[in-house]
Amino acid sequence: MTSAALGSENTWPDLALPSLKATCDTLQLWSQVVGKVRLAQTPWLNHSWHVPLYVSAAGLTTGLIPHAKGGFDMEFDFDLALLRIRSSRQRVVGIPLEPQSMAQFYRRTMHALEMIGAPVAIGILPSELPDPVLAFPEDHALRPYDGQAALAYWRALIRVDEVFKLFRTSFLGKCSPVHLFWGALDLAVTRFSGRPAPPHPGGVPHLPDAVAREAYSHEVSSAGFWPGGDLGPTFYAYAYPEPPGFRDAPVSPPGAAFDAGLGEYLLAYDRVRAAPDPQAALMAFLTSTYAAAADNAGWDREALECGFGKPGVPRRI
Repeated sequence: MTSAALGSENTWPDLALPSLKATCDTLQLWSQVVGKVRLAQTPWLNHSWHVPLYVSAAGLTTGLIPHAKGGFDMEFDFDLALLRIRSSRQRVVGIPLEPQSMAQFYRRTMHALEMIGAPVAIGILPSELPDPVLAFPEDHALRPYDGQAALAYWRALIRVDEVFKLFRTSFLGKCSPVHLFWGALDLAVTRFSGRPAPPHPGGVPHLPDAVAREAYSHEVSSAGFWPGGDLGPTFYAYAYPEPPGFRDAPVSPPGAAFDAGLGEYLLAYDRVRAAPDPQAALMAFLTSTYAAAADNAGWDREALECGFGKPGVPRRI
C-alpha cells in the first residue's frame, strides 16, 4: 500500500476546541437514548453488532430499525443541528440539537417516536458510565452543546471512518463493521482470530456481565477512536486476551505507546493530524498494533489476511 492509496491532503479538522469534551459528553448521552431505541427493537446479533450507530453523510445514523407498524431510522444531522426521526411511511420529525437537559431530550425523542407511529420503550439508565448516574427522565441538569464542535467531530469521524474501512478490507477472517458504540462514544473496528477466548471478567459500570462476555467470546484485536475524555481525542488498540509480549511490541507511528493503566496502545489524534500524511499515519497505527496482537498470539495470518481492497476489483481466489 502506498500513501497515495490513502490520499495525502491534510484536511483533518482541528479538534483542539474548548467546547469539544462537554459537547461530546452530551452527544454520548443523547446517542445512548437513540441507541437504546435500536437495542429495544432489534434481534440480538453477535458481539452487540445490532446496537451501534454508523457515520453518515449527515452525521450519525442507526440505519433502518424494525417496528411492528413499519420501519424507521434515526439520524443525528450535525449540519442542520437536528435529530431526524423518519418512518417508512414518510413521517418525519426533527428534534433540535441544542443545550437542553437529558429529561427534555428523552421526552422529545419518545414523543417524536409516537408522532411517527413507532412508540418504543427503552431502558432509562445510561450505560458504561460510573456512578452516580440519573435515569434519563430524572436528569434535569442543562447539558451544553456547541454545534461547531459537533461539526468538527463529525468531520473527523468521516476521515477516521474512511481509513478504518480500508483497513477492514485487508482481512479475510471475521471482522466487525466500522461502527460507533454509544456506551463510550467510540468508533471501532474489530478483527477475530476465530478461536474462543476465556470468559471476560465483566465489571463494566452499568453493563450486564453477560453482555461483556458475549462481546468478548472470541479472541480479538480491536482498534478505535474516542473523541474526548480526559485524554482528548485519541486512537486506541488492544487485544483480548492480551498475549504475552503484546505491550512490548514495536508499533508505529512515532507517538504511539502502550498505556499500562488502560491496557491499550494509544495515539493522540493531534499526532495523526500533524503528520505529513495523516491517513498513512493512522494506517500504520492500525496495522502495527494488529501485528503485535496477531504475532504474539499466534494467529494464522497467512490464512486471515489479504491485500487492501480496490474499487471495482474483485478478489483473486
